[in-house]
Amino acid sequence: MSSDGALPDLLSRITDRRRIAIVPVHGVIGGAVRTEALLRALGLARKSRAVHGVLLDIDSPGGAAIPSEALHVATKRLAAAKPVVAWIRGTGASGAYFVACGATRILSFPSALVGSIGVISVRPVAVEALRRLGTRVAVTKTGPFKDLGAPWREPTDEDVAKERELVDAIFRRFTAGVKTARGFDDPALARVATGEVWLGTQALDLRLVDGLADDEEAAIEVARDLAGLPHVHTVRLGPRRTMLQRLGVPGAGLGPPGARWIAELEGWLTAPRLRA
Repeated sequence: MSSDGALPDLLSRITDRRRIAIVPVHGVIGGAVRTEALLRALGLARKSRAVHGVLLDIDSPGGAAIPSEALHVATKRLAAAKPVVAWIRGTGASGAYFVACGATRILSFPSALVGSIGVISVRPVAVEALRRLGTRVAVTKTGPFKDLGAPWREPTDEDVAKERELVDAIFRRFTAGVKTARGFDDPALARVATGEVWLGTQALDLRLVDGLADDEEAAIEVARDLAGLPHVHTVRLGPRRTMLQRLGVPGAGLGPPGARWIAELEGWLTAPRLRA
């Protein structure tokens, strides 16, 4: 058997510095997904001459509206410079799907959950609980909406209308991004912008994704092909993983439970969410 071509091929693999960068988007956006660290990773991938393509490894239910849109914009900017493949490995819902819509191509694991295109704003009304505790809240404010969403009072009709206005405005931005990215007309957009989630196979039929990938290796191959690289070399960018995360412990990257739930509660109470 001739080995005339083996040595040059081996040398080309060793000396080839071109990379596919893998950027994980795992967990709640604005919570476990540290937005600033991810924005830095996306910026680094865009500027690096060694990175010729990017794989966004997505497993997220979405999260806060502003970080979700910021990551969508950064992904779109990156995709204008080099190929970006978004692969939904487990969940790519709501804000996480918005992020994926910035990519050159969207792939999904066949049974991943995809979609949840919508906005939700949730807050408790604790008037009765405070009354039972014998607690009154004194408020001094400068305008009728300064304590919009405050749990210590019932919402007024004006409050509800204002919150609806904010939610609808965010929804319009979200759906405009999806419509542009997926090439939907208005009826096709209306069909998917219901807050529903679908399996990856169904999402393919609905044109929410471009194809299916059974594992990371298959998704990387698509990124390599789009980048026009002869060999697959990867580099991982993004927030550093803890030892427990590297061992695969569920929820290990979410921080101390108390701090995690306080942060999550604060998020639910203060801002509209793009979340499943």
